[in-house]
Amino acid sequence: MNIILFEFLLYCVVISIIGFTLSKKVRNQEDFLLGGKKLPGWALAFSERATGESAWLLLGYTGFVFTTGLAGIWVAIGIAVGIIFSWLFLAKRFMREQEKYKVLTVPDYLAIRFGDKAKIIRWLAGLLISGMMIFYIGAQMAGAGKLLFTTFELPFISGVILATFVIIFTAFAGGFISVVWTDMIQSIMMLITLVGLPIIAFIYIATNDLSVSQSLAEAGSEFNSWFGGLTGFSIGVLFFNNFSWFFGFLGGQPQLSARFMALKNEKEANMGTTVATIWTFLAYTGAFSIGIAATTMYDQGSFADVETILPTMILQLMPPWIAGIILAGVLAAIITTANSQILVVTSSVTEDIIHKAMGIKLTEKQLLWLSRISVAFFGIVGMIIALVSDSLVYLIVSWSWAGIGCTLSPAILMTFFWKKYSGVGVIATIISGFLATILWISTPLEEIITSRFTTFFIAAFFGIVFSLLFPDKNVDIKNNNEVVY
Repeated sequence: MNIILFEFLLYCVVISIIGFTLSKKVRNQEDFLLGGKKLPGWALAFSERATGESAWLLLGYTGFVFTTGLAGIWVAIGIAVGIIFSWLFLAKRFMREQEKYKVLTVPDYLAIRFGDKAKIIRWLAGLLISGMMIFYIGAQMAGAGKLLFTTFELPFISGVILATFVIIFTAFAGGFISVVWTDMIQSIMMLITLVGLPIIAFIYIATNDLSVSQSLAEAGSEFNSWFGGLTGFSIGVLFFNNFSWFFGFLGGQPQLSARFMALKNEKEANMGTTVATIWTFLAYTGAFSIGIAATTMYDQGSFADVETILPTMILQLMPPWIAGIILAGVLAAIITTANSQILVVTSSVTEDIIHKAMGIKLTEKQLLWLSRISVAFFGIVGMIIALVSDSLVYLIVSWSWAGIGCTLSPAILMTFFWKKYSGVGVIATIISGFLATILWISTPLEEIITSRFTTFFIAAFFGIVFSLLFPDKNVDIKNNNEVVY
């Protein structure tokens, strides 16, 4: 166990050193928030994938498959289709729009596209992102504390503080550049974990004469069915609830869209698409396989917390020195997501609200330091949330995908592809999406059809209706200086 702890600490030191070294490349706000559009597409793809998954894929999804069986595959399919769709059809559009309008954030892009409502859009989008995502950050830190406690019996508070230090330091020092390059390393570590562990697990299953199909059948009739043993309308509900993760990937997650905006040309975008597609296939196939292998190796009800299945398997199947490397990959998933989310919250507050919406004039150097101070501040806030409000964190995070991603996705799609979309329509989209999420999750309707599905279509509906009722009188900036009345 001492070897594993040493490798964990060594990993944290290495990541911190990388972050400090890369800080010398940051000279202005664009460097800090988008890397100055100098990063290669393959590195951005690794970063986007690591940022998009977090500990949910390694801990949450593997546990979900363990408790649902074969039907858990629909979540993976929904997410994989969303990821590939966004890289194929949205990445280059984000890149071109960033080059055209010279924006640094998603709210800034929406505001500039609908200039007469720019200030309101910046306030609404900035508050939506920063208000909901700060709890997501807290959840990542709480997840780190849980992992370190499960593995080493390290006090939860100590684990959270250690993770917070690494997260803040990497984001504070080098901003986007530091985050992307450390993400790349951590993304590879995640992939090694997700590809290597199921191979070893199935070798263990074969050598011990265990049967996957028999174990699934013994776990329950629904475990051995791709549709959970459901029929008729219930299959549709199962499909939409699990596949609904797709809608949050359609441009509405600002921490992911920032990677698209940072692409420097089409060649790099094509490279990024290839890397992201291969990574997604390998990672989700591996995570699903881990969950299925776990149903064969362990009885249902044998875990007080199914999210500890993956570290339990690692410690059981691997020698300590390999277990330390792979468990560091789980911590990597937490850190990559948290520091990217801190940058998103920072950009929403400093760039969208303070600099643009409030109109406070700052020099590039002042903006850069304001962003760095904000990183430290929001990192500490996230740590406090993780330490004092653990149940609240996980309650809110379970719906943040709908509140942020499924609210902003229709806004992005209609801005890209519908010329009649108006500034009032954007405002209606954001307000209705946020309210729909809160109202939906406060009723039993959430148990029937998830808010990840309903929020997207409610937000889109109100965006369309209000755009038709209140069209932009002058959309000069939207249509290449062609005035449309």
